Amino acid sequence: MTNPDNAVPPKYQFAEKYDPEHAKKYFEKHNTGFWRRLSTWREIGMARQALVLAGRPKSVLDLPCGTGRFWQMLAEEPGRKIFAADNSRDMVDTGMTLRPPEVTARIEKAFQCSAFATGLPDNYTECVFCIRLLHHIQKSEDRILILKEFARISSGTVIVSLWVDGNFRAWRHQLKQERKARERGVAGDRDRFLLKQSEIENEVFAAGLEIVGHVDFLKHWDKWRAYVLRVKKT
Repeated sequence: MTNPDNAVPPKYQFAEKYDPEHAKKYFEKHNTGFWRRLSTWREIGMARQALVLAGRPKSVLDLPCGTGRFWQMLAEEPGRKIFAADNSRDMVDTGMTLRPPEVTARIEKAFQCSAFATGLPDNYTECVFCIRLLHHIQKSEDRILILKEFARISSGTVIVSLWVDGNFRAWRHQLKQERKARERGVAGDRDRFLLKQSEIENEVFAAGLEIVGHVDFLKHWDKWRAYVLRVKKT
C-alpha cells in the first residue's frame, strides 16, 4: 500500500533545484577544502556508528542519496543490498556516473522517488538511511509524514540526521537568526531548521517509531545528530 491517505506530497523549493549542473556542484563541494573534507569524514563516521546501533542491517535504502556520498561506507558490510533513491533523478545519475565503478556495482537499484510517498511496498528494506533531509522540513506534520513513510517501508530500523538544540553551535545559530531578524526584518534562514530534541523525539513516537539511540557529530558542540529508530512491532 502506498501513500495510504492519497494526499499530494508537500513541495519544498530546495528539492527542485538539482538539475545536472547543481548535482555536479553538489558532488564536488564535499570533496573540496579542508573543513568540508573533515566534516564529511566525521559524518561518515557518525553514519557508520549509527548502522552498528541499527544492528548492521543487510539491506539499506539510502534516501535521499544525493550523489552517493555514503555509498562506499554502506558497501563496507559484505553482502549488504544497497538501494539508492533521491527526489532528483539528476542527483542519482550523477552519483552513478562519477562514483568509482566498484562502488556503483554494489548498488542493487537506483531510482527517483519522494520521501513523502516513495511508492515502495511495505517492508521494502531492513533499514531506511536518511541523511541531511529533515533539517530542511519546516512543518512538524510534514516530518511526521516522512517518518511514517519510512516506518512503513522499513522492516527494522530508520536512521535520520538533523539539527538539534542543546549544544554550542545551536546556541550560536539561534543568535545569528535573531540578529538577521532584527537587522533585515526577516526570519533568517528559511530552508534549514533547528529543532528542539523534545520536538523531534515526540514526532518519532507519533510516527510509530521508537528511539534506539543517537550519535552526535561532536557532543555538546555541534548541532548535527543522527537518530537510530526502530519500527514498533504491532
